[in-house]
Amino acid sequence: MSLFADEAHASTNEATYDFAQKRLDAFLPLAGRVYASQRNHDFGPGAHTKVSGLSPWLRHRLLLETDVLRDVLSRHGFSAAEKFIQEVFWRGYFKGWLEHHPEVWKRYRSNLMNQIQALETDASLARRYEEAVQGNTGIDCFDAWAQELTQTHYLHNHARMWFASIWIFTLNLPWELGADFFYRHFLDGDAASNTCSWRWVGGLHTAGKTYLARPANIEDYTQGRFSPAGQLSPDAIPLTEPDLGPRIPLALDHPDLAGQRVGLLVTAEDCAPHRVEAMPRPEALFAWTDPVPRSLRPTAAAVDDFAVQAVTQAADAAQEHFGINCVRPEPGEASADALVNWARQSKLDVIVTPRMPLGPTRRMVLSTLSKHDLSCVEITRPYDQAVWPHARAGFFGLKKKIPAIIADLGLL
Repeated sequence: MSLFADEAHASTNEATYDFAQKRLDAFLPLAGRVYASQRNHDFGPGAHTKVSGLSPWLRHRLLLETDVLRDVLSRHGFSAAEKFIQEVFWRGYFKGWLEHHPEVWKRYRSNLMNQIQALETDASLARRYEEAVQGNTGIDCFDAWAQELTQTHYLHNHARMWFASIWIFTLNLPWELGADFFYRHFLDGDAASNTCSWRWVGGLHTAGKTYLARPANIEDYTQGRFSPAGQLSPDAIPLTEPDLGPRIPLALDHPDLAGQRVGLLVTAEDCAPHRVEAMPRPEALFAWTDPVPRSLRPTAAAVDDFAVQAVTQAADAAQEHFGINCVRPEPGEASADALVNWARQSKLDVIVTPRMPLGPTRRMVLSTLSKHDLSCVEITRPYDQAVWPHARAGFFGLKKKIPAIIADLGLL
C-alpha cells in the first residue's frame, strides 16, 4: 500500500506542465511489472529511480490523475499496471475520506496548536523534538531520513512509513508534530494524504491497526544501508481518540450559473482550472499567488516557491485559454486584499474555483470571501466525483470500484 503520497525524486523540480509531462513520459516504461516488484525499495538519496516522482505535480494538479491513468493504461493495460494504478487512487481515497470526516482535520489542527505551545513550556519535549527534526537521535536510519527530508523535500514512501512509526512508537513523540514536520517540508505535502497516513501508522485511521517499523524490514529494503537492530521499539500500541461522530455526506453537484457574471479564482490546489470540464467561461481571472501558511511554524522555502511557481503557470495557462488578463497581486500586496478588490471592481455575481480540498487554502480563501460577503462556487472534477463517494471507510471499498471508475471515465 502507499501512504502519504506517491514518491517524488530529490532532483531539481520545476512546477510546470512541461516538466511534469517529461517526468511522466520517463516513468511510463517502468509503470508495470518493474514498479510492482521494486517500488518498496529505498535505494537512497539520488537513487530513487523505480518510483514515479509525480506526486508534487499531481498534488497541485499540474498533472491530472486522468492523464496519468490514461497514459499508463495505454502503455501497460490494467493487469500489468494494477499496483501503480492503485497508488494513484490512494491520493483520491484520502482526500475523499477526509472530506467525509472533517472532524479529523479540525482535531489535528487543534491538537497541533497545543503541541506547539507545549514545545515552549516542556523542555524535555522540546529537546527530543529538536533531536528528531535535526536528525540527532542516534538512530542512523531515522537521522538520515530527517536530513534527507529537510535537504531535498523528499523521502521514499517506505521511508516515510518507517519514519512515522519510529517517531510515534520509539521516540514517543506526538504524531501531530511529526505530521506537521512532514507537511511543512514535502513538495507533495497534502493535507489529506499526510494527516490520514500518520493516523494510519498510529492506529487511528483503521482503529487498532498500527504500522511497526521492523529492523529486518528496514535492512532488507534499504539494501543493508541501515541495520537498526536493538534500536527500535518492538511494540506498536495503537493510539486512541474519542469517536469522530457520523460521516458527513458529500455535496458534489454544481448550481446553474447561467446569466451570472463569473470570476475564476486560481489557487495552488488545482493548477489546471482551464481543464475543469464544468467550469463556466469567466469574465475575469485572479491568481492567489501568496504562499498559504501550512502551520504556525514556517514552511520550507522550496515548498512555498514550488507552489508559487505552480500558480504562476496556472495563471498563464488560464489567461491564454480564456483570452482574459489574469490579475495577480503586486509584490508586497496580500492576495486576500487583492482578491476582494478584484471581485468588487469586476462587479462579479459569483467567484468560481476548482474544488479546494479540506486544508489551509480552502480555509483561508473561504474565510476571506465570507468576511466580505462574496459568493463562491467550487467546481468538482469528474475524477473526484467518481472517487470520493467510495472513500467512506477503508481503501478496499474504493479498490474494488477502480475498474468501473476507469471505464466510466473513459480511460481505457
